Amino acid sequence: MTPDNSPPAGHPARLAVGIIGAGRAGIALGAALARAGHEVVAASAISEASVSRARATFPDAAIAEPVEVLSRADLVLLTVPDDVLPGLVAGLAATGAPVEGRMLAHASGRYGIAVLEPAVRLGGLPLALHPVMTFTGRSDDAERLSGTCFGVTAPDVLRPVAEALVIEMGGEPVFIREEDRDLYHAALAGAANHLITLVTQAADLLKTIGVANPARLLGPLLSASLDNALRFGDAGLTGPVARGDAQTVAAHVAALEGAPTASAAAVAAYIAMARLTADRALAAGLLKPADAERLLDVLGGRP
Repeated sequence: MTPDNSPPAGHPARLAVGIIGAGRAGIALGAALARAGHEVVAASAISEASVSRARATFPDAAIAEPVEVLSRADLVLLTVPDDVLPGLVAGLAATGAPVEGRMLAHASGRYGIAVLEPAVRLGGLPLALHPVMTFTGRSDDAERLSGTCFGVTAPDVLRPVAEALVIEMGGEPVFIREEDRDLYHAALAGAANHLITLVTQAADLLKTIGVANPARLLGPLLSASLDNALRFGDAGLTGPVARGDAQTVAAHVAALEGAPTASAAAVAAYIAMARLTADRALAAGLLKPADAERLLDVLGGRP
């Protein structure tokens, strides 16, 4: 924003932005919009930490109830947890909140615009703008949006608006069909969230055998594996499963079953991932059928 608080030259229009649910995502998106020349005028938050972050990031914005946030804004960010979003929208609509003519943008990965239907019936303009990024609550969260993809769902008439908002925040819009939102979100959550579980489990195992700094071992290996997966797909597979080393895999399973820090669920997860890896390696032509059969013999009798 320029020093006189006016939008940058060439900016088409400055929007008054409200944030309902000023948590990590809401603050980051609001800060990115403010940096693009819009003005965050009001925010609602529940926790003291969220209120403090909102006040620090947007000192001129009112901290208000959701209905008042709506009344002050042209664009309202509904940045609440996925399970809270349907009830929030239904509640705002049921109380006659002033949604008509206002853009209502949620940041949920799971939902498209159908979840906003109660508000749409009252004249609200629905947008689903999901940043494919995690936020920490630090002041540099808005910077993380630079180059980040957004999963966007919007009515045809609002697609140019959605695209413009994402680009203004420094992101890249990727349009997702309404009926594909659950699968879209499952793919992202499975990759990002389960990766953390796999890595922390591996680090715990290394600690049990006396490795003081597991990150030093895992960091370069995992970085290379992620790069291989993104660049080469299944052709980037390496390791005992891809090679068909059935006895090595059997030794891994036995070691895990005897490890005090490996729960039954962790052993089952290793076996399930080994089976899936074998299936994909076989389909990609990396694993010979005979080797795959020996692997599955090792894994097949296990839960």
